[in-house]
Formats: sequence, structure tokens, C-alpha cells
Amino acid sequence: MLAGFQTSHTVSAARPTGRYRVGIIGATGKGDYGHAVDVPFTKLSNVQVVAVADADPKGLEQAVQRIKPQKSYSNYHEMLAKESLDLVAICPRWIDQHFDMLMAAADAKCHVYMEKPFCQSMLQCDQISKEFKTRNLKLAIAHTGQYSPVLDTALKLVQDGAIGQVLELRGRGKEDQRGGAEDLWVLGSHIFGLMRSFALADARSCTAQVLHQGQAIRREHVVEGNEGLGPLAGDSVDAHYAFDRGVVGYFSSRKAMAANPSRFALQVFGSKGVLEIQSGYLAPAQILQDGSWSPGRSGKRWEPISSAGIGKPESIKTATYEDGHLAAIKDLMSAIQENRSPKCSLDDAVSITEMILGVFESQRLGQTVRLPCSTREHPLSKLG
Repeated sequence: MLAGFQTSHTVSAARPTGRYRVGIIGATGKGDYGHAVDVPFTKLSNVQVVAVADADPKGLEQAVQRIKPQKSYSNYHEMLAKESLDLVAICPRWIDQHFDMLMAAADAKCHVYMEKPFCQSMLQCDQISKEFKTRNLKLAIAHTGQYSPVLDTALKLVQDGAIGQVLELRGRGKEDQRGGAEDLWVLGSHIFGLMRSFALADARSCTAQVLHQGQAIRREHVVEGNEGLGPLAGDSVDAHYAFDRGVVGYFSSRKAMAANPSRFALQVFGSKGVLEIQSGYLAPAQILQDGSWSPGRSGKRWEPISSAGIGKPESIKTATYEDGHLAAIKDLMSAIQENRSPKCSLDDAVSITEMILGVFESQRLGQTVRLPCSTREHPLSKLG
């Protein structure tokens, strides 16, 4: 905490009534309010938006007009010290601020809903995990695809054998100008969440290759990444993950190789077919019930999957960021009341970050690395 601010409360959980006093943290010009993470809190009848904090005066004024809190602050530490809050929304997209914001929220004994990606290093993840778990605080991260009714249906189809035994998982990023390491962080995090959902487990190891203009990355290639990502290197990433029960996963991204429509999705390959699902709330999905994986040879066709099932019309009519945030926030609140983990929890955020940083550690060592990584510092800070 900044000098001069002392916490004035000891609240560690929501009111028994299930009502929540919420504080919003934004950072205009430095990640802003993410994908409109702030607004959904104004749509919930059991939420009182008590205050908003933003160091940018104009951004703060706009946030006040948008979400109409009772109070506003230019310093989130002051907000956390003065207001008796149950839950904090950490909205900025830039992750260089996430660690300090999370530690301050934990010190104020507040649960958290936050924008992704999570944090820059495993050292940060470890410390946050310790602070939140010691206080029995819940954290949910805005991988809104994890709350998708279509994902629930797709997982049930796989569980029921619609594509046979799961053999491998394949995902790619958007492969635009962020292709490679930046894509790994920003879009890969969504793919890794989906991989873990279908694998029903954390990744146990990672074997990866990270290149810069066709050559293995070296220390001189490391730069400060966009959007506060921290150390970054590589315009080409290829990663292999081993999961339990013999399932393997692959993620790849190359700069300036984008397609239209995008390849950004996860494909689940099974002994009897393939299921593809995109990222996002109410994410489009389809299934190819063809063990050859080749409709050109088999004559089989891809069929759409809705939340109702294969080939059935979608009954849910809205699929905005706000819908996804609302689903995630409601689940977080239920998790607080029921003392359980949210659908996309602190542990999930940590495991996804392990999959990202494991790529750089494998490249640094030139070998397969076990996950969780034994090295908790950022691998690129140790690159020779």
C-alpha cells in the first residue's frame, strides 16, 4: 500500500444477504476498462457500485458518467482504504498493473473479478495465490468463453462419445501483427483455457520452439511487450503439451499469417471425429463425425452445435461481451456464497499462465519442461 493509506475495515466476504459493495479500478490510456468490464456491475440488482478509481482525470469523469458510482478516486489505494468493499473489478487490459492491483485488493480483503491475461510471471502468480487463499478470497478472470452454454454442450458431447476418445487438441492464435509471442499471451490464453476444459486436466509438460525471423530467440531479441506484457520475444511459436490419459495439445502462431475467416479456435480431435469451438461467450462450434478427419474422403459434413445440441437452433439470442461478463460475475458471486471455486478461477488463471511461460522456458533450456515450471522467474529474464 502507498504510504499514508490505512485500511479501515476487516470485511472478508459478501454481506449475508448476498448483496455486494463493488469498487471499480480502471486505467485510462493503460488498458482502460478492458472489454467493458465495469458496465455489467451496473446491471445487477444485488450490486451497489460504491466507487471508481482511475488516475486519468478525463477517464475518471467518463467512468463516473458511465457507471454512476457514489464516489470517485484518482488513486485506487485510497479507494480500497476508505471504502468498505466486498468485491473489486480490476478492469485494465494491461497486465503490468495487475500484480499491484491484486495485492492491494487482497490486503483490503476483497474478492476480485478481473480482465485477462493474469500476471507477468509465476513469482507474481505464486504470491497472489498465497495472499488470496490465506484470506479465502475468490477470484474470477474474464475468459468469458469458459462460461459459454455452447462450451457446456460441447463438453457433454465429448463426454458422451460424440467424437470417440480424445486424441489431441489443436489451437492457433489470430496470427495478425501480434503473431508469435504476443499472440501466445493475448489470444493463446483463451485457447489454453479451452484445452484444459477438454483435457479435464492441467498440462503436465511443454516442449516448444520460439523463433525470431527464423532463428532461435536470443537475449538481444527480448523487448518490452505491448500492453504491459513484460519481456517478449519471438514472431513464431510452436508448442506441444502433454496432458493426462495420453492427450496431447498443440498451439502455434506466426506473425502476419492471419486468415479470413480466422483460424483462431480450438479443434478437438477424437477417434471418431473432430469438434471445433471458437473463443467467446456463446462461441460458434461445429462437429465433424468422421474418424478419418477428412470430409473430402468420407463425404461427411460439418454440423453446427448450439447450446441445445447438434444441428439445433440457438435459443439464446444475445452473445455480447456484457453477457459473458454477467455470467462470470454471477458465477463468482455464487462461488463466494457457496465457498467454492468460480468456473474460471485463480487456479485456472495460474495454470494458463504456466502454459504460456512454459513455452519460453522450454525454448530457453532447449528441452521439455515439466509443469508447473521449477523456475518461477520470467524465463526471458534468464535467456542467454
